[in-house]
Order: sequence, then C-alpha cells, then structure tokens
Amino acid sequence: MDEKPSTRKVPEFCSLRYGLALIMHFSNFTVITQRVSLSIAIIAMVNSTQQPGLFNASTERPLAFTLNRSNRSTKEFNSGASVYEWSPETQGIIFSSISYGIILTLIPSGYLAGIFGAKQMLGAGLLISSLLTLFTPLAADFGVILVIVIRTVQGMAQGMAWTGQFTIWAKWAPPLERSKLTSIAGSGAAFGSFIILCVGGLISQTLGWPFIFYIFGSIGCVCCLLWFMVIYDDPMHHPCISVREKDHIVSSLPQQSSSPRRSVPIKAMVRCLPLWAIFTGFFSHFWLCTIIITYLPTYISSVLHVNIRDSGVLSSLPFIAASSCTILGGQLADFLLSRKLLRLITVRKLFSSLGLLLPSLCAVALPFVASSYTTTIILLILIPGTSNLCDSGFIINTLDVAPRYASFLMGISRGFGLIAGIISSTATGFLISQDSVSGWRNVFFLAAAVNMFGLVFYLTFGQAEIQHWAKERTLTRL
Repeated sequence: MDEKPSTRKVPEFCSLRYGLALIMHFSNFTVITQRVSLSIAIIAMVNSTQQPGLFNASTERPLAFTLNRSNRSTKEFNSGASVYEWSPETQGIIFSSISYGIILTLIPSGYLAGIFGAKQMLGAGLLISSLLTLFTPLAADFGVILVIVIRTVQGMAQGMAWTGQFTIWAKWAPPLERSKLTSIAGSGAAFGSFIILCVGGLISQTLGWPFIFYIFGSIGCVCCLLWFMVIYDDPMHHPCISVREKDHIVSSLPQQSSSPRRSVPIKAMVRCLPLWAIFTGFFSHFWLCTIIITYLPTYISSVLHVNIRDSGVLSSLPFIAASSCTILGGQLADFLLSRKLLRLITVRKLFSSLGLLLPSLCAVALPFVASSYTTTIILLILIPGTSNLCDSGFIINTLDVAPRYASFLMGISRGFGLIAGIISSTATGFLISQDSVSGWRNVFFLAAAVNMFGLVFYLTFGQAEIQHWAKERTLTRL
C-alpha cells in the first residue's frame, strides 16, 4: 500500500475530525429528511376522499383529522387544509423529479468540488435545498408544475451536497479511520429516514402537512450555519485544529497536489476494472435499498394489513437499525485494520459480501414468512441494517483506489445507484400490479439476483491499492 499510517496515538472522539463527521452526519440527516418530507406530506395533500366534506368530523384518514375538525381550524391552517387533485401518475412524476435533478449534478458537482472546494459546493447545495423545502407549500398552491420544478432543482442541490463529502474525507480521514469517519457521517441518512417516518405523520396530524416542510427546512438552515462555521476543505487551513492532530492527519496521507486544478484521466478510468467493480456494487446495493425505502410502507400495509399510522412507525424501524449497523460496521472495519488482523482489500470485500449477501437472504425469505407478522418485521429490519455494512466496503473504496478523484468517482458511483433505483422502483410497480403475491416474490428474487451479480463482480475485480493513473505526478498538464 502507498499509505503509511501514523502509529502515534492521537485522541479520536474529542478530535476535530470527528466533529466534522458529526456535522456531516447532521447534513446527511437534513438532506434525507427534506427528500422524504413530500412522501409523508402527500398523504394529506392529496386526500381527495375528504374534499367534498372538508369540514365534517370524519376519521377515515387519521393524518388529516386535525385539519377537518372545524371551519375555524381550517382557516387557521388554510395551507395545511389544502387538498390537491394530483393523480397517481402526477405523484409519480413529482417523486421522480428529485432523482432526475440529483443525476444532473452528481458528476459535475463531484468534479467541481475538487476544483473550487467541497465546503462551498456542499454548503451551497444544502442551503438551496433547505430554502426550497421551506418554499414547497407555497409552490403547491401555485400548481403542480412549480412543485415539479422545485423538486428538480432541489435534487440538483442535493446532488451537490452528496458527492463533495469524499473530497473532504480524502484530506481529513487517516487511512485507518476512514471506515469510522465515513460511517458516522453516512449514518445520518438512515437516522434521518427513521426520524421523518416516525414524526412526519404526527406533525401532519397535529400541525398540518406544511409544517413538515417548515420544520425540516429550518433545521437545514441551522445545519448550513454550522457547516460554514466548522467545515474546512483540509486540516492545513482549519484555524481550530491542534498541531498534534494536524500532523497526525497529514503524515498518514499520501502527498496530494497543492493545486486543485487537474485533468481527469477518463480513458484510464473507463478501462479500470476495480472502478467498474465499485460501480457494479453501487448498482446492486441501491437496487434493493430503493425498493425498501420506496415500497416498505406499501408492503407493510398491503401484506401485513397494518393501518397507515402504525405502518409509518413500523417503516421507520429498519432505518434505525441501518444507522446503528453503519456506525458499528465502520468501527469493526477500522478495528480489524488497526490491529492488522486483515488486509485492507480483505476488509473491503468482507463487508461488501456481508452487505450484499445477508440482505439478499432476508429478501428471498420474506415471501415464505408473510403469514408471520413478527418474522416479517424482523426480516424487514435486517435488510437495510445488514445492507449498510457495504458502507465499510465498496462504498468508500474510491478513497482507496483514487483519493485524488474521490468526489468525481463518488458522483459516478451514485449515478449508477440512482439509475438502479429508477429501474428497480419501476420494475417493482409493474410486478406487483400484475399479481400482489407472486409480484412481491418476484421483486425480492430479482433484487437478490442483482445483489449476487454485484457481489461476484466485486469479489473478482475489486482492489484497494491506489491505481497508477490516480497517483501524484510531477508533470505539466497538457
């Protein structure tokens, strides 16, 4: 390996780099809650069954009950009482628009973060996403076209916020702490999914659906303030870092270019099988993850016959497991590396195997235990939990093989993941529309097959050494 990690003992959890990981955890929490907010709010927003008798004390839809108690409460929350006639097709366009926006900026934002600095790129993306979240209820009153535009632009902003993080970790994370730091930061997405699914329905019921956007948009603005105050692109320029910690980080990393402007070796990347192994892993991982995120409430409601309110609570449980497994997996991976129990490539392939194989086994078992409520819930909790062990595998592998281009490659990797998500969600909708029982079985079998393909490909071609085209050269750029 090219890295020479420092063996000098430096405090970890009281260090600045772990503070940065917590801020990134908070920012990932913010981004995912803003992304999922509409999925929760739309239950009340398109509650057309109550529109003819808006002021009747109907309890058929618990999430909208508070809004329908009286004419007075409706006037107080007139934006919360708004009901829109959006067809399922229109809702599908609204939901997918944010993914298309993310795809548009994933690759360019990863490249630009390496040139102009990840702090500004990520901070701007987070700020734009937060402001657009606050503006969403007003946009809904102006019409569905504006909502689609808002969600698309918000997706572009979130694409900026997702990818540039690896540019920061390429300069802040010592090799023996990469799994821990990135897992702490990345677990914010799973924790955010847990929180929004837990409290989103409650907020909609008690305050009105617009407050879902107001609350999480405001949280995002607070996160932006912390981001610009605490985050710096590298430890050399941070005013609050100790000399000891700075020396520890810098000495553990390979020498990096002092100039941020660099050409990207596209041809070498295209021919690099270890990169394709990472891309394939992302594609497989996001295929099943997207199904769980998108269709979990539907599966619980239709297969287990649970009401909407309980379905939301049950749907949140897998994500707290995912958040916990992400952090624990990172701790275990770096423990194995720091004690020199396993080589770096072995650790990456081990956690990739666990993160693709275990959820596949759980998914294949689901159709056969549908009659057991408890067993089904346990398996649904285990799928995202075990799947997130990949965060210590191929998810951070770009930091190993090409740290100079980590954000650019992370953008491409997430692009493969988003494409997988679009295909898998479309295929799932088609399969379950044919026949519910056999449809769900085919959905999970197909997801397991995709995971197995990604696992075999990564185990065959995955590497952990810095690639020759990613090493620092003292050559003038053409």
